[in-house]
Amino acid sequence: MKSFAVPAEAYDRFMGVHSRQLAPQLADLARLSSGDRALDVGCGPGALTAELVARLGATSVAAVDPSESFVAAARARQPDVDVRRGSAEALPFTEGEFDAALAQLVVHFMTDPVAGLREMARVTRRDGTVAACVWDHAGERTPVSTFWRAARDLGLPTQDESALAGAREGHLVELFKASGLRDVEQSELVARVDYSSFDDWWKPFSFGVGPAGAAYAALGADQKERVRERCEALLPPAPFELASFAWAARGIV
Repeated sequence: MKSFAVPAEAYDRFMGVHSRQLAPQLADLARLSSGDRALDVGCGPGALTAELVARLGATSVAAVDPSESFVAAARARQPDVDVRRGSAEALPFTEGEFDAALAQLVVHFMTDPVAGLREMARVTRRDGTVAACVWDHAGERTPVSTFWRAARDLGLPTQDESALAGAREGHLVELFKASGLRDVEQSELVARVDYSSFDDWWKPFSFGVGPAGAAYAALGADQKERVRERCEALLPPAPFELASFAWAARGIV
């Protein structure tokens, strides 16, 4: 995905500040135990990977991502973790290799979410756990919802992320069940990030990360300025806290 062919540091500033807060919550949902082996699917630069290493140890964690820059960053940050390049729909691991497979902010970017979740189940042992989370884009409770709302208010030709897989309440559970997972349960995760200024929030959109970054890059200079002004009007006066929510699901193989 071209919108993720960006330096790891760009992702860190745009989404990493939020994903680092989600990581311990998703790991809690997976109910990992000492001695477990876990796989981070769509690891990005490694926010969830780092949390798994802290809980299980580097030799008990593996990670995979399709982005070359993210794989390189994850390897540099976690040199003792088995980090491979690959897609969720074709995981480069053997059947039943892990006790748990987790995907943080990834399912909605899978080419085939059900196939990706089935692959996560394939590489997880019987009675093992699959867990994932996706931002509540449909509920407009995400780090980028204000951007999409501003573009919509201005009538700009942008397509937000509300229709993506798992981005509305209950849909991630549906996908888990369709993939054959059992005893599926839904949870809600939250990330709270403080911004010292409006530009602290706004600047990372110019880094070209993800659909919002790609949409920003496609705008003309005048459109960017209009969106900026609208976003500043929609957000609270700085400094402010932004609370973002993600739907999460846990299932048993």
